[in-house]
Amino acid sequence: MAKQANDGQQSYSAWIHTQKVIRTIVCVILCFLSIIPFYIMIVNATRDTHAIERGLSIIPSTYFGRNLSLLLEKSQGIGAPLWKCMFNSCLISVPATLLQVYFSTFTAYGITVYNFKLKNFASSFIMAIMMIPAQVSIIGFMQFMMTIGLYNTYLPLIIPAVAAPSTYYFMRQYMAQALSLEIVEAARIDGSGEFKTFNTIVLPLMKPAMATQAIFAFIASWNNLFTPSMILIDKSKNTLPMFVQTLRSEQFRADYGMIYLGLFVTVLPIFVVYFALSKYIIAGVALGGVKE
Repeated sequence: MAKQANDGQQSYSAWIHTQKVIRTIVCVILCFLSIIPFYIMIVNATRDTHAIERGLSIIPSTYFGRNLSLLLEKSQGIGAPLWKCMFNSCLISVPATLLQVYFSTFTAYGITVYNFKLKNFASSFIMAIMMIPAQVSIIGFMQFMMTIGLYNTYLPLIIPAVAAPSTYYFMRQYMAQALSLEIVEAARIDGSGEFKTFNTIVLPLMKPAMATQAIFAFIASWNNLFTPSMILIDKSKNTLPMFVQTLRSEQFRADYGMIYLGLFVTVLPIFVVYFALSKYIIAGVALGGVKE
């Protein structure tokens, strides 16, 4: 009996080891498939047009400086240079991300902590907004911005980030598991105000979820092309996605190395933000989805 039990335990250990090996292989393959398109883009940003037309290469070339100088030179004639477009995108994406994450967390805190008659209705109404695509309301939104004098400004691209149903939903799900209402009650008994309790106690506990959503919010705002194209008519206010759109024009289309370099510069800030905050993704998703 002892021998059979030992053999069974060894078989089980071998099966577990095999599963780990298979999972590792699958993860490596998926990781490779995810990275290779970006690596090819970076390599092509260092090559000239003729080399790119001949086929793929995994070895960087020496045309990066030439492509960069040519891109900067030609971007001067399309309304806003490359670095100005990057600054415009930062001017929109950074405050929009901060507002979206902070106020979504604030809304989730209010609906989670407080009990009032329309609590369920308020939560359902916020979630129902997710069903309305932006294309349906864009005409009315543009007319409203014209009426109040905010058309062709950055504010219509920043302030609406305060209302983000998907971010609110994630924050509420996370808060339901990670936030103890006893801590809030104890802070109230000690005389802490609601804003002070939220900013000094709740926000530190929500840091993993906030960092996770900050990544998604920044990427969505940075890559947004539809709304800025409808709101911004002054070419000097073009964002990077609008700049990338101009790479399809005739003055850029003939030089593939310059196009790949423009794409690389566009996604570079996204890489920086992702790698700076990615360590919080697993912690945020795990703690927000596992119920104790």
